[in-house]
Amino acid sequence: MQNKLFIPYILIIGLLFSCKPSIKNDTTKNKIKKTLDIPIFNSDSAYFFVEQQVNFGPRVISTKAWQNCSKFLVEKLNSYNADVQIQEAPITTYDGKNHILKNIIASFSTEKNNRIALFAHWDSRHVADHDSVNTNQPILGANDGGSGVGVLLEIARNISLKNPAIGIDVILFDAEDYGQPENSTYPLMSNSWCLGSQYWSKNPHKKNYFAKYGILLDMVGGKNAKFWQESTSSYYAPNVLKKVWNTAHQIGYSDYFVFRLSPQIMDDHYYVNTLAAIPTIDIIEFDPLTKTNFNKHWHTHSDNMNNVNKKTLKAVGQTVLNVIYSE
Repeated sequence: MQNKLFIPYILIIGLLFSCKPSIKNDTTKNKIKKTLDIPIFNSDSAYFFVEQQVNFGPRVISTKAWQNCSKFLVEKLNSYNADVQIQEAPITTYDGKNHILKNIIASFSTEKNNRIALFAHWDSRHVADHDSVNTNQPILGANDGGSGVGVLLEIARNISLKNPAIGIDVILFDAEDYGQPENSTYPLMSNSWCLGSQYWSKNPHKKNYFAKYGILLDMVGGKNAKFWQESTSSYYAPNVLKKVWNTAHQIGYSDYFVFRLSPQIMDDHYYVNTLAAIPTIDIIEFDPLTKTNFNKHWHTHSDNMNNVNKKTLKAVGQTVLNVIYSE
């Protein structure tokens, strides 16, 4: 999760539902309401997927743990009968180091043109720049990185068992969290965060690729997390934002999804919106009571499995499942 910047925006959009009473003795007027067959999100499964990532250690680009985790993710997505691609590209990070990033893309129902993209980043932070000890050491990133991927793996598992009416692309970005720290002594490198999403947004995995909309998951596992409506999301994708938050409230997760606007957060969705022109929202924890406005474990060594909560994973995962299976 990158060093976020906050700038305000506003949104408003509405939904209208209506129904007609049936007319007695007129069978042509009697309509049977279609019942949606929506899978049940398994929070134990999602938690296990987060734990499997964390067990590799910090997933910092070019490390052994990063390499091993990429193999795990590809194998897992392949086991769900997805069309899996690894998008590789050379990058230079703010510290002058050269790497080959790996974006991992898993597509379901590739023959369908009506598509939704689901995003998360699978790398973890290379420094604990918001900790008080061992600040130059990498972190496990259980919540910041691991939780979003864990939720998407569980969603992919459900898709493999029952296809929704639309095509789904699960896109895992690399090198999101290798951004320049605030106290860095290196020359300022603009756009040093979100390198994987920047590359993919300029070079999609499929020629002329477009999705109806996108949903980014970032830090979606914290206990009692609150997800405010993030301002970049409200500016570029207000309809999607309202759809997702309304769905969460309809199925009982109003304690997590808050109808309040948070400042702009510089995250992967910014580049998907501005470079790929796909209206995309960010489901991300926002806490106005912390110094960083994020989860208190953000970019510290305490971002471990103790910081991942099954109820939060369930709230986010079931909401996204309901959204995509209602299309």
